Amino acid sequence: MTNSEVSRSRILAGETAKRPNILIIFSDQISFDALSSTIGNRYINTPNLDALRARSMYFSRAYAANPLCVPSRTSMFTGRYPVETGIETNDTAEGKSDDGERDPDPAKFPCMATLFRDAGYRTAYFGKWHLPYPNTEQAARINGFDHMATEIVDVDTADHVNEFLSQPHDAPFFAVASFLNPHNICEWARGQKLNQGAIGEPPPADQCPPLRANHGIMKDEPEIMGIMRRAYHNSPMFPVGGWDDAKWRQYEWAYYRLVERVDSLIGKVTKHLAERKLDENTLVLFTGDHGDCQGAHFFNQKTVLFEEAARVPFMISYPARIKPGTSDMLMNTGVDILPTLCDFAGITPTTVVRGESLLPVATGRVRHANRRFVVTSDHMVQGGPVDGKYYRPEGRMVRTDRFKYCVYSEGENRESLVDLVNDPGEMVNLANDPKYLHTLNEHREILNRWGTELKDNFPYVSVEA
Repeated sequence: MTNSEVSRSRILAGETAKRPNILIIFSDQISFDALSSTIGNRYINTPNLDALRARSMYFSRAYAANPLCVPSRTSMFTGRYPVETGIETNDTAEGKSDDGERDPDPAKFPCMATLFRDAGYRTAYFGKWHLPYPNTEQAARINGFDHMATEIVDVDTADHVNEFLSQPHDAPFFAVASFLNPHNICEWARGQKLNQGAIGEPPPADQCPPLRANHGIMKDEPEIMGIMRRAYHNSPMFPVGGWDDAKWRQYEWAYYRLVERVDSLIGKVTKHLAERKLDENTLVLFTGDHGDCQGAHFFNQKTVLFEEAARVPFMISYPARIKPGTSDMLMNTGVDILPTLCDFAGITPTTVVRGESLLPVATGRVRHANRRFVVTSDHMVQGGPVDGKYYRPEGRMVRTDRFKYCVYSEGENRESLVDLVNDPGEMVNLANDPKYLHTLNEHREILNRWGTELKDNFPYVSVEA
């Protein structure tokens, strides 16, 4: 009998009856502040996510490992940073992208679901995939999922999840509900048909949400960000360069409608979970791959390191053990989810663990975590040509309690430092202000040590004397 079969037999024998069911709910491209529980319900109403948040420990400073779908999801399902897996863009088809990236070796970077499957959990995945593993049930030994229905519309995702929840379970389950929206905002901006269904015509601009407070350009921004703004605006993927204020406000209206649409489907799942009386012993985790810029600094979509794209909502509900509340612990969805879920399930990860378990904070065992920083990376490859040249810069970001430091692989002025307490919209770059040299050096050193530990081949900036 294999180790996997032994684990499963023990589950069936009731040896691990106290293990929770686990339901992960993803919403693709949802920003940290796109909830009515965060910004009020004047322009957006998300009653189901608000209700889930009220039952959860909410982590208010959660960051994606990379503000793009595939690298972010790959990080979450392996527990490793994108600079380790080699997945920094969405182009991973047939094992190799145009930028030389290769799909990760499943022996070195096993998919998280394999850990739970081998520990006796029933595993299922429904909805958007965007992981660099084969997405078929026949490949369950690689991807870890015994039951799958991928690349389906969000309505069907909710139905498949509820059908799975309705089945008799002789073992705890590990299930993923992966919703696409509000990702359809990309197609809306391009004037394309929305594959999850139309949302209607926007009202006049004066009836739409106001422009974001940071709908402007950062003072003394790194030069590569100005170039990439032009690069994106020169690409048909980001046709927003000529938009006026009215169009940006209608964009925000459309984005909120798409968030509300996915909220209603998430509510359909959470209500069914309660109707089946599974909610008390089910850990429900909700987060997003990344956010959407929504016009911040004249960007839409993602890939950049600004708060709107890199920071996401993150909540965990588990009535049997978690008391609802809010934590300001810095956390990274890419490396913290795996150790957290393993900790709650009593599973020992079989590979390197980079992140930290959130269990002590989520259960109230400790009030504050001692984590000093989190790191996010990106690789901006989706822009069009600028003066005949295609730019493909990489970036690294470190977020500490008060400050956020970014450094890019190209340009002369390639660093930014922002005081997020006094400048939450990231409108002033302090990296060239002599008064902040000590703070700048501190963040350089943090990021340099992180890069050295991970053997990251990136042109970091040395500490100045």
